[in-house]
Amino acid sequence: MMNQIFDWCVHVLVYWAGIFGITYKELNVWVFVIIWPILTIILVVIIFKQRQVIQRLSKSKLSLDT
Repeated sequence: MMNQIFDWCVHVLVYWAGIFGITYKELNVWVFVIIWPILTIILVVIIFKQRQVIQRLSKSKLSLDT
């Protein structure tokens, strides 16, 4: 099962590499070394900002309740 998933992922990357006119290895680097880490950092920043908003709203709700 794992081999089938891996093979399918490789086929998808090869297909998209052909569309972009680059090699499989180049697309692999773009996706897993450049794009994925950038998206992860962006999502972590969004999570921290949302936590701050939630905390601020919680505090303001608490002050309204008293």
